[in-house]
Amino acid sequence: MLGIVIILAVSWILLYLIEKKSILALGFLPILKRLTQFAGGFLFTAVLCVGIQTLEILLQSSEWHLNGGFSAYQFFDSLRWDFISVLTEELVFRGALLVILINRLGAGKAILISAIAFGIYHWFSFGIFGNVVPMFFVFIGTGFMGYAWALAFAKTNSIFIALGLHLGWNFTFNTIFSHGPLGEGLLISTGGNAISDWFSLVGLWLVPVIVFLVVKYFVPSESREIRQEKVKTTADIL
Repeated sequence: MLGIVIILAVSWILLYLIEKKSILALGFLPILKRLTQFAGGFLFTAVLCVGIQTLEILLQSSEWHLNGGFSAYQFFDSLRWDFISVLTEELVFRGALLVILINRLGAGKAILISAIAFGIYHWFSFGIFGNVVPMFFVFIGTGFMGYAWALAFAKTNSIFIALGLHLGWNFTFNTIFSHGPLGEGLLISTGGNAISDWFSLVGLWLVPVIVFLVVKYFVPSESREIRQEKVKTTADIL
């Protein structure tokens, strides 16, 4: 959590020095609206992830079982890990720097820069730097996903919907279906047949396309001006 605090502090300083804005420029208000956007994004990508995993199960002819050794403590600890990792990435790639880029360069260029940076970042987080073919596939997939999430920020002037979209996928993929770095999660796969590595492109490339289309056509656009809220009443907050 210390890292989150440091990133928030640096973000606030950058926003104040460059844009004369507070951390509220990341779109924390109005609270109820932002929480609704977060929940909608979370549910959408969680259901999408369940669909992709169900398809994989059918292709593999495998079975999923509840992990009897997975405790409530492990569940919430995994959720905490997913949340912190997602929030860190959102603050870095769809936070203060994106706000500044949108205001200075316009939304189109800012979103593209954010997406490129997100794709390059995953070369190192996935440990594939130097392997040209995996680098290409990962850059396209994660970069396009980053583009969709940055577009969500630009359309809503808030980090919340991108945070929900990101966390919904990561939490379901990592903690529910046991694909994360923390090991076995809530469900464990047994048996089944191996399927082509090309199926991984469904998750890596098709999912970002679906998310992008939903964000582009179904997420309503708000005013492009990043708000600098002055909260006066409870009604302003809600």
